[in-house]
Amino acid sequence: MGKDVIVACDFASGKEALAFLDRFTGRKPFVKIGMELFYAEGPAIVREIKARGHKIFLDLKLHDIPNTVRKSMAVLSGLDVDMTNLHAAGTVQMMEAALEGLTRPDGTRPLLIAVTQLTSTSEERMREELLIREPIGEVVMHYAQNAKRAGLDGVVCSPLEARGVHEACGAAFLTVTPGVRFADGEKGDQVRVMTPEQARLVGSDYIVVGRPITAASDPVAAYERCVREFVD
Repeated sequence: MGKDVIVACDFASGKEALAFLDRFTGRKPFVKIGMELFYAEGPAIVREIKARGHKIFLDLKLHDIPNTVRKSMAVLSGLDVDMTNLHAAGTVQMMEAALEGLTRPDGTRPLLIAVTQLTSTSEERMREELLIREPIGEVVMHYAQNAKRAGLDGVVCSPLEARGVHEACGAAFLTVTPGVRFADGEKGDQVRVMTPEQARLVGSDYIVVGRPITAASDPVAAYERCVREFVD
């Protein structure tokens, strides 16, 4: 897979999500299905969107004891998704168990990436609320190195950290970066953000874009703008 824009389909129902995707009559965007939509509709919505020709990033951010995560990933491996994820904070042992569960008997599996720190987490909150005293950049790099050690394909991180992750873990280690906003758009509840063009320049492999596309007056035009700025 090369660079791509992943559209966050953060809708409350399958009806809303499918109506949104119906607007894309040309290029089929790579789609992120997160907790809200998955909990509302279950695996059926994954199968429906996949049948329509979309690549899927199933964003459920698993974080539990290794055995539970292993068994959960084995279930998710039955869905024909292209990428899924977990929290790097669950330890190397948990990530290794996830990889084991996700890998099918024939050796194939979706890409597996780890969340380092959420883009809504500022260094101040991390320090004061989570009692993590190291600088956020250092924490992200350490989590990324743990994910690589566990055999994962990459991490979810802020675009501000993409270059550092590649320097620490290699060019082939994927960086999937939310926290992307147009230069003339609102940041919303994201703290650590970049534009699509900036994300491309710092080496993000995938950008995850939600409201700047889904809430746009013309979502297809907004998506195409993202593709132009990030991929083309």
